[in-house]
Amino acid sequence: MTLDLIKIRRDLHQIPEIGLEEFETQAYLLDRIAEITAGKDFVEQRTWRTGILVYLHGTAPEKTIGWRTDIDGLPIVEQTGLDFASKHEGRMHACGHDMHMTTALGLLDQLVQVQPKNNLLFLFQPAEENEAGGMLMYKDNAFGDWIPDEFYGLHVRPDLKVGDIATNTGTLFAGTCEVKITFTGKGGHAAFPHEANDALVAASYFITQVQSVVSRNVDPIEGAVVTFGSMHAGTTNNVIAETAFLHGTIRTLTMEMNLLTQKRVKTIAEGVAAAFDVELDLELKQGGYLPVENQPELAKELMDFFTAEEDVNLIDILPAMTGEDFGFLLSKVPGVMFWLGIDTPYALHHPKMSPNEAALPFAVENIGKFLKMKANQ
Repeated sequence: MTLDLIKIRRDLHQIPEIGLEEFETQAYLLDRIAEITAGKDFVEQRTWRTGILVYLHGTAPEKTIGWRTDIDGLPIVEQTGLDFASKHEGRMHACGHDMHMTTALGLLDQLVQVQPKNNLLFLFQPAEENEAGGMLMYKDNAFGDWIPDEFYGLHVRPDLKVGDIATNTGTLFAGTCEVKITFTGKGGHAAFPHEANDALVAASYFITQVQSVVSRNVDPIEGAVVTFGSMHAGTTNNVIAETAFLHGTIRTLTMEMNLLTQKRVKTIAEGVAAAFDVELDLELKQGGYLPVENQPELAKELMDFFTAEEDVNLIDILPAMTGEDFGFLLSKVPGVMFWLGIDTPYALHHPKMSPNEAALPFAVENIGKFLKMKANQ
């Protein structure tokens, strides 16, 4: 069969769902997978919650090669104006996972035409954005004896052109850690501050002091990010706030630096709480969002392969501070992640992000060649 990649992508774009709620998406994927694999007796399939695993048994397997796509959307109101915009209010495929899924289906279609020598696993993974679905599946033993020996995956990138594939032989994405902090003092009248204990002032001092973590504790060659993007305190102008809530993120390129940064944020928060005599509730949640570290030899093999492909512009690229839960799987299984250019002016997670669909046939054709090579080594 010949897949209509554009139709599939547009179908999927209309039904974005939040992680672990991808029921309509899973049903659509299962229908397409059934069509692609019909009559192929060397193909097995499993599901895990809203995830799907498709396993191709090789003719003389020496290893299992894995390909992973994420399947969830984001809680964003779409503003693209497209005819095939999201039908789910307040949900959007603003991170390109519709492109990822379509590419995976196209690759599966290519690889089932002839039974490969090595085993192949296609993972359609839920909850990349919110619950680190890759980690959940691994810890729940969803892979069983299908765990790959090598794992590969891609992520679309708006500022790269169609035809660009970009990666490196080290860290591609940062590890992230979500930070939630609540300072609790004593509310009161603005005219009698001595009778209250202002949580908003404590939070403000913390926000100022925490800026010193990156400027004074992080090797400037290595880099880190500590950003608090949300602060909620108080109700009106003449009431002293009893509580102040801060929500932020830590991003680093190594686990060692992530743990150091977490420790410094915790120490500063505890110091501020003690200094202002307020109570502190601190939550540091890293979960499965570890740094995405490519295995150097496998990455070099992939980069050399695409460098030799006439249609591909291979870029050796610097790391990005974006996070990706594929980092957890790559901490367990050696592999490579890379960027795929989609040439659009709007960034990932932007309500107007709209990929150039010409990236789909390019990706399926060229990545298909790579996977066929790996499957028959």
